[in-house]
Amino acid sequence: MSLEGLRVMGIDPGLTRCGLSVVQAGRGRQIIPVAVGVVRTPSTAELAERLLRLSRAVGEWIDDYEPDVIAMERIFERGNVSTVMHTAHAVGVMVLAAAERGIPVHMYTPSEVKKAISGNGRADKKQMTVMITRILGLSEAPKPADAADALAIAVCHCWRAPLIARTNQLTMKAANQ
Repeated sequence: MSLEGLRVMGIDPGLTRCGLSVVQAGRGRQIIPVAVGVVRTPSTAELAERLLRLSRAVGEWIDDYEPDVIAMERIFERGNVSTVMHTAHAVGVMVLAAAERGIPVHMYTPSEVKKAISGNGRADKKQMTVMITRILGLSEAPKPADAADALAIAVCHCWRAPLIARTNQLTMKAANQ
């Protein structure tokens, strides 16, 4: 199954820094980078204002780049409950922005993304940045790390999308029998 032309928006969610990217699936495992950036919100602003800024920025990216799907890092407990809760709030507004536009969202754990990009589920940030720079044929590494992570999440989805599509087809076929 070919998903050539699939446009994926990758999101590395965060309340202070949120990595955003858009890539286009090419032939085979080829991925064409379209856009990458980071949305920042000031830690001094109220939570509602920060979430509104994130929601608007993600909505603008969706409207400007018209992705077919959004791939996002699944949040996990890192030990700091406050950080996790803030990230969870951010994820909620981003998923809502996608849902309002009828765009499906797929979530990947950090280790799933690392394994897909580097072959090592425990790869460090430096190794991931080197690999995503090489995979996308970029002349320089994306900065900051949130931008590189957003690209890695989008590429991960491009490479996993054919399996997801086949699994969905088989599930639908089984349900119709």
